[in-house]
Amino acid sequence: MALPPLSPLTRRRLAAFRANRRGAWSFWIFLTLFTLSLFAEFWANDRPLLVMYDGHLSVPVLFDYPETRFGGDFTTNADYRDPYIAEKIAQHGWSLWPPIRYSYQTINFHTPSPAPSPPTADNLLGTDDDGRDVAARLIYGLRLSILFSLLLTAASSVIGVAAGAVQGYFGGRTDLILQRFLEIWGGLPELFILIIVAGILAPSFWTLLGILMLFSWTGLVAVVRAEFLRARNFDYVRAARALGMSDGRIMWRHLLPNAMVATLTFMPFIASGAMVSLTSLDYLGLGLPPGSASLGDLLRQGKENLQAPWLGVTGFLTLALTLTLLVFIGEAVRDAFDPRRTKL
Repeated sequence: MALPPLSPLTRRRLAAFRANRRGAWSFWIFLTLFTLSLFAEFWANDRPLLVMYDGHLSVPVLFDYPETRFGGDFTTNADYRDPYIAEKIAQHGWSLWPPIRYSYQTINFHTPSPAPSPPTADNLLGTDDDGRDVAARLIYGLRLSILFSLLLTAASSVIGVAAGAVQGYFGGRTDLILQRFLEIWGGLPELFILIIVAGILAPSFWTLLGILMLFSWTGLVAVVRAEFLRARNFDYVRAARALGMSDGRIMWRHLLPNAMVATLTFMPFIASGAMVSLTSLDYLGLGLPPGSASLGDLLRQGKENLQAPWLGVTGFLTLALTLTLLVFIGEAVRDAFDPRRTKL
């Protein structure tokens, strides 16, 4: 099935996006890093990708297998780093390992120096203070941070756009009440609320996402509200209302596309802010559960282990690179939706 042709306006916007070479290259670099991190289990894992044993092919990276399948004595899940199991597999077949033979929770008990140990051929970026491979934790932590920021950006945008649309379209008392609510809501101490919730609920990915979403949606309300206030009395909107079109349909079909221009322009910056928020909370110990792979935990360990500079440097460079890419992408999106650059 062929895709519908792009409209002239869309083609001009894509051309303006590509004209910003810094933003275009940043988009492809960010997309590559994100795609690679999505398959973190295939790059860093304490399980082989494939195992051939006595003519039977196994895929440990995707499925659990008992130790007895590879000549062991127990029915528990096989430990492929166990020298006994590794020797059995080598005698009766072969195994294909990922480039990094550690997962984000795997502890290396054979480091040449006490943890945190410096980079070696076995641990390319060294280990943290618990003996876990930094490269593996970096890959898994980058995936988690990007997914968190994208989910938070999407959820916040939906709520913020909806609230701003209602305010701007109906105006009057509705706008006044919601504005006062936003003023009160924006004055709530977000950090204190996070501390209270962390003391009541067990910290998790979804808990943090829900709490941060309660406060991050307000950033888009003013932009969308202004766009709806400006366009609600245009001739085509009044004509649609005179023809009997419902308010919801007018907002969805006629006003929302104009408001989405500003929304899409701000989304990369919202994503970068979400990533900074998660990293900051993990750094302060208010974020994900202990042991989770995160950039904030890596930075915290770098602060606590100044004798191991590879921890802080790795976390800083990764966070700085990711945020820089998002900012450059945001600049390119801004250029793409700038009417001065996309006019006929």
